[in-house]
Amino acid sequence: MLEILFRDEHLIAINKPHDLLVHRSNIAADAEVFALQLLRDQVGQKVYPVHRIDRKTGGVLLFAFDKAIEIVMQKRFMENKVSKKYLAILRGHTPDNGEIDYALRKENGTLQEAFTIYHTLKRAELDVAFGKHATSRYSLVEAMPKTGRMHQLRKHFAHIFHPIIGDRTHGCNKQNKLFKEKWGMTTMLLHASKLTFEHPVDGQMITIEASLQPEFIKVKTLMGWN
Repeated sequence: MLEILFRDEHLIAINKPHDLLVHRSNIAADAEVFALQLLRDQVGQKVYPVHRIDRKTGGVLLFAFDKAIEIVMQKRFMENKVSKKYLAILRGHTPDNGEIDYALRKENGTLQEAFTIYHTLKRAELDVAFGKHATSRYSLVEAMPKTGRMHQLRKHFAHIFHPIIGDRTHGCNKQNKLFKEKWGMTTMLLHASKLTFEHPVDGQMITIEASLQPEFIKVKTLMGWN
């Protein structure tokens, strides 16, 4: 059963587990289970995803119950009228606060402005040798993407040399291998923790928060961040 975080007659939000696709995709032909179908079967009616989060990302995922609301909410996401917050575990010790203003290229080659703000919440140094270093360093950050580009946080943190742990495409393969071999962890440590937006029907401000998934909690414990 999917964890339902918010529901009214127009919208429904779930806490998506890591490694669950939002819907069928040719890119991931291996997948047989999808959030869209699971939620539809769970609530007994059609649902329409109004935004996307990566397969490997956990956290808040919002759906509409009808096409008209889907279109309105998709437009608000595109116009950056929805406030988004994420938690991520990164390689290395990040600055206390940071802004990443770095344009990202679309698949067709077009550059798009992309801007992310982040705050460092915790740091850890594990007594685990890594490469030429005697220890391994990590940071827990809260990130707020102010634009909505594909893989924005993944690309932005890689750009500042603090990639997200478990990111196979943009991350550090050696770190990912360390986490898999030493701790059996293959999840990307990115969590969509909060959405805030104006309700498309009654105009009320809605805030939806998602608790961390077990994989993320396991690594937090490992880091001593309980």
